[in-house]
Amino acid sequence: MRTYFFGVDVGTQGARVILVDEKGEIVGAGARKFSLDEGFREEQSPDIWWNDCVDIIDDIIQNLSVEVDKKAIRAISVTSTSGTVIPLDKQNIPLHKAIMYSDPRSAEQGKRIKELAQRINPNAYTGFNASSGISKMLWYIETYPNQVEQIATWVHASDYIVGKLSGHYRVTDYTNVLKSAYDLEKLQWTEFLVTELGLKKDWLQEVVPSGSVVGKLDKTLAKRWGVNELDVVVGITDGCASQMASGAVSPGDWNTTIGTTLVIKGVTKNQVIDPLGRLYSHRHPEGYWMPGGASNTGADWISLDFQGEQLDQLNAQAEALIPTGLLAWPLKQEGERYPIMAANARKIEPKVTDKTMLYTANLEGVAFVEKLAYAIIEDLSNEKVTAVYTAGGGSNSDVWLKIRASVLNVPIYKCKESSGALGAAIMAASQTYFTSVTQAAKAMTSIEKTVYPDKSLREAYDKQYHKFINKLKELSYL
Repeated sequence: MRTYFFGVDVGTQGARVILVDEKGEIVGAGARKFSLDEGFREEQSPDIWWNDCVDIIDDIIQNLSVEVDKKAIRAISVTSTSGTVIPLDKQNIPLHKAIMYSDPRSAEQGKRIKELAQRINPNAYTGFNASSGISKMLWYIETYPNQVEQIATWVHASDYIVGKLSGHYRVTDYTNVLKSAYDLEKLQWTEFLVTELGLKKDWLQEVVPSGSVVGKLDKTLAKRWGVNELDVVVGITDGCASQMASGAVSPGDWNTTIGTTLVIKGVTKNQVIDPLGRLYSHRHPEGYWMPGGASNTGADWISLDFQGEQLDQLNAQAEALIPTGLLAWPLKQEGERYPIMAANARKIEPKVTDKTMLYTANLEGVAFVEKLAYAIIEDLSNEKVTAVYTAGGGSNSDVWLKIRASVLNVPIYKCKESSGALGAAIMAASQTYFTSVTQAAKAMTSIEKTVYPDKSLREAYDKQYHKFINKLKELSYL
């Protein structure tokens, strides 16, 4: 008998919900774009999120195939960004709209918190800024002092939806609290929240491993949807949900998503502490660590510099040009943050007139950035990268996959589905049907394509990569 799980993804401008079985096969899906006002990047009504999520689930339930038994739906979980927070009163009613992760008004508070964390707790996460949840909490209590006495709980975006589903608002997970100043090594809220920043202990949620069951689905909702009182599973951040959906859940597994930027996330046995702040580590539900970082280098240069070009034709032509032996770095903005921190960094463009040659060299350049990122991870963690799972628009180019596998010298696995909603569904299943997130991910994810390193390219790419590194050093970027 098949068993089913809901995954809910609350994004910045809309929500997506999927219903999958224990093998990860999607049997129902829906999405809504939020009706937002002009200030949506600073504040949003969480009730808009909730109402749209309910509408989506209504539609999914009503349109299920007769082969799908609603009574076999087992659990539901939610993903969203950790940096969006909401103050709730004693009745769990928002005192203010959700303060969005993209709201820049807490920049000054973020700076203060970062300096405080670096001084008091330097071995924990210290990369606080305007997008951090704790920065927004401090901004709110300093901006609205008259509201402070009414605050009962601070929750993150996914926590609010979990609360609406189950009635339990005072529980969150490891991934949501990293940027709210929870110490993931000691598994406790950092003392300076109360002693230095003036927050109250009562406002802070209980923190449990991702995948933990919070409670049961509200009886009214269960009746509305004609389902059993499902297990409601604590939420998870969107980046970690996508990592779970990629299949990169065991030590040595890594996920590279190449979209506008290049985002790397993986699993190590030990916590990775980067003194330069390029990387930060989430806590894995099974006690491992999930380091990650994001580069300004990605695939944006393709749409910006090769707009209107036939990409299929370019990729086919690039196959005959590799390895180019050229040095390229298609950085489309000033400054880089990972794998190097260089505010003055600029693109490196080879002196070629052939557009296909430039395109191919840029593909290689991004692969070199990815290799450097993983070299830094191996150096800091003293653990080997054994496999890379990949997603995003950059994974759609076969020649780019070939280049990357040969540069990295590890197999690259292209994910069939790597959405945050699937990651949420995996978390929903991880402790309700399976015994761990590792078991759930292995069962519910699938690989569309495996690309192995090309031995004929390895030596040439090693030499080209070392030239690339020397060039970064020559420019004082590294």
